[in-house]
Amino acid sequence: MAKIADTLTFTGPIPLDGRHRAEELCRRQATQKKAEQVYLNTLSVSFVNSYLQYMGFETDLDKSDSWNLVQQTLMDVADLSLKNLGSLECRPVFEDAQFIYVPPEVQSNRIGYVAVQIRKSFREATLLGFVRQVQTDSLAINQLQPLDNLLEYLEELTQVRQVELACQSLTDNKTLVNLKQWLENIFEAGWQEIETLFDYQRANPDWSLRSANGSFVSRGKLIDLGKTGTIQSVILVVGFIQEKEQEIDIIVEVHPIWGEIYLPPNLQLMVLDFEGAERESIMEAQTRSTNKNIQLQFSGEVGERFSIKLVLGNISVIESFLI
Repeated sequence: MAKIADTLTFTGPIPLDGRHRAEELCRRQATQKKAEQVYLNTLSVSFVNSYLQYMGFETDLDKSDSWNLVQQTLMDVADLSLKNLGSLECRPVFEDAQFIYVPPEVQSNRIGYVAVQIRKSFREATLLGFVRQVQTDSLAINQLQPLDNLLEYLEELTQVRQVELACQSLTDNKTLVNLKQWLENIFEAGWQEIETLFDYQRANPDWSLRSANGSFVSRGKLIDLGKTGTIQSVILVVGFIQEKEQEIDIIVEVHPIWGEIYLPPNLQLMVLDFEGAERESIMEAQTRSTNKNIQLQFSGEVGERFSIKLVLGNISVIESFLI
């Protein structure tokens, strides 16, 4: 990480590839007004991206909505994704502006807001400062914090995130469920035979994978999603079949516990994929008021890791697996 200098603002050239991307997205817009908006947004994001990379922060333009043609067309967005940290909004302003416009759709899910002053040549820009949060569409430039505050803030977030990822890694290693061992009748604590968790009528779920060739293995686990002092349990069932040497088909279901007919409303079931130290949702399902179960089905290769996440209100539980 580069050393933070005492910096109020920063002026420099807008990268050539950023200008080319801005021109490309601009040409694809239906109106002149929208084209100008997209052009300025893209220049701003490119400039901030170049600056933060120089200062030692990892960015990911491809994960930014501002770098996506569809998202830029549908919204007024100028976000820059920072690896493991979140999205930083890079709002453009002209040299004579006193206020920064912050659209309602970007006033949440941001780690901060940076003001980028675009010169009339569209080849140079200045970072004027930043704020952590906004509560209005119009932000006065004289309310911005100095640029060095942004760098200190991002370093603090990086350190916090590193600690969180380290703790997460330790937790995952302790609770990692090895599906290959299930084929050898070795099961982790808490994973029980289906018949012990379901009542008689539901003792044999209608698994769509059973008709395939190969050994089908399944186990279930009670998951408590209740708040402190209450119990709100569901049954998480994972089954799989290995038809190919390096690939297995996996099915995940959630059922109500014995004595209940329906699952809790608004219960979310997610499959999370591992990408480095990050986990991202690759598929989701959610209950309504009368769901007796929810199900997700996918394939994975031997050696891959994934997680199943259950969310009910502000309570969430993650189970991690190794194929």
